[in-house]
Amino acid sequence: MADSNSQTLAPPSNCSQSSEAPIDGNVLVARSLALAGIDRMFGVVGIPVTSLATRSVALGIRFLAFHNEQSAGYAASAYGYLTGRPGILLTVSGPGCVHGLAGLSNAAANAWPMVMISGSCDQKDFGKGDFQELDQIGAVKPFSKLSVKAKDITEIPHLVFEVVRCAVSGRPGGCYLDLPTDVLHQTVTESEAAKILAAAASSESVGPETSEPVEIGKAVDLLRHAERPLIVFGKGAAFSRAENELKKLIEKTGIPFLPTPMGKGLVSDTHELAATAARSLAIGRCDVALVVGARLNWLLHFGEPPKWSKDVKFILVDISKEEIELRKPHLGLVGDAKRILGLMNEEIKDNPFCFGKSHQWVEAISKKAKDNVGKMEIQLAKDVVPFNFFTPMRIIRDAILAEGSPAPILVSEGANTMDVGRGVLVQTEPRTRLDAGTWGTMGVGLGYCIAAAVASPDRLVVAVEGDSGFTFSAIEVETLVRYQLAVVVIVFNNGGVYGGDRRNPEEITGPYKEDPAPTSFVPGAAYHTLMEAFGGKGYLVGTPQELKSALTESFSARKPAVINVTIDPYAGAESGRMQHKN
Repeated sequence: MADSNSQTLAPPSNCSQSSEAPIDGNVLVARSLALAGIDRMFGVVGIPVTSLATRSVALGIRFLAFHNEQSAGYAASAYGYLTGRPGILLTVSGPGCVHGLAGLSNAAANAWPMVMISGSCDQKDFGKGDFQELDQIGAVKPFSKLSVKAKDITEIPHLVFEVVRCAVSGRPGGCYLDLPTDVLHQTVTESEAAKILAAAASSESVGPETSEPVEIGKAVDLLRHAERPLIVFGKGAAFSRAENELKKLIEKTGIPFLPTPMGKGLVSDTHELAATAARSLAIGRCDVALVVGARLNWLLHFGEPPKWSKDVKFILVDISKEEIELRKPHLGLVGDAKRILGLMNEEIKDNPFCFGKSHQWVEAISKKAKDNVGKMEIQLAKDVVPFNFFTPMRIIRDAILAEGSPAPILVSEGANTMDVGRGVLVQTEPRTRLDAGTWGTMGVGLGYCIAAAVASPDRLVVAVEGDSGFTFSAIEVETLVRYQLAVVVIVFNNGGVYGGDRRNPEEITGPYKEDPAPTSFVPGAAYHTLMEAFGGKGYLVGTPQELKSALTESFSARKPAVINVTIDPYAGAESGRMQHKN
């Protein structure tokens, strides 16, 4: 006989009274991601997310398994930038989540859409010292636009759609989803899963604000009446796919342009109005600067004197109203770069203007650029052996240009290597340059290479890296081989962070004076053999002909390769922009 106080209780969400096969949290997450349009995922599997990765693959989501969450996170952030869809990073709990913060913070700094998904410990055991226990919501908060935890399996679809949408809404960035182990083990029926998936997919997101036409007219008038106008654009314009509108604006108005490093290629570096080689003159003397999808941060000298004129009027185009309010430009245009530039082109069409090649400002920029390019070419023309940075960089530039279209995607990191490459290597197509970016992050190289190869399988990926940058993530060459990605990694091997031992004699003292300098590596490291250990192709080169031969063979093969380029350890120096900080 039943107790008089007994009650009939509703079954918990991890129980099923239906004849339908139960769906656990892992399957529901995978279905939610697929329904949200996710087709790629990067990460490291383990407790408690291995099943989630496997289930995702079964639903058609390609999983790229890395050796470390740091590189996987860099890949996810770059994938978001290259495709416009959030890159997904999957990590285990605790230390996996902490390692993943590198990628999440990189996405935040660069304004790239990314979602980090981490498993976490059982909710009932939190605070007891459970396996890999960590307050992961608290850990990710400084680097995340939105951080949410699924406390029950029924919340999963809504939260997946929420973080995916938030990552791309407004200013893109990183979001975080926490999946406790107990939630991943809970189940619902097929019909329940279908119902909550449909509800999540039908929820709407709010679109970004856009400037009114009156502000568009004011911007055009400022450019029209300027004496020395300049158009500056960055990776925000690249992310919005604004290259056609940008090129139309530049060519209709005849205004010189200056890309930030990852804005290179939106309009070809070879265009006659390119001001990259006359950068100091362009930003130092312009009186009106239209800045599109680029922040007035350290890369643009904060928009302040003495690099910029104290009287320059900035027209700032940004998706974020908060960014415009922070920078306080002369005029701010809030909205997607592609849309804003399209409206500006419409405004100009009704009342056209063009500065023309003979305009004093355009002539000055053109002359300075040609003079500086000429000086650079004289330096590049010399075959210097042992290699300095310029000789191999010229050979690499010519080999990349010879590939034609679709142009290879260039990945670049390092001190001297990236700085010299920024001036020598040529971008002719949009979104074909990935480098250390807004945060100046070293170690992004191999992750970026994998993201680029997966996002654009029709393009060759060429990494030009310093030996220090390469060794942050060098083990991921095994990942290149495992997935047979068309990536050629060129390592400028000068035996250290900046090169050889550059200490002054008075600095070499103390009980550990016999130790190598803090900037030094093992001389002549055989990085090419690391690739060979996993079945890829390795090359050791030290002369122009050896490098040309290695580039020709590896570019043609389109298989994983490492070209180890021996550089004079005393060639090169820190870039002028960074010397005062070091």
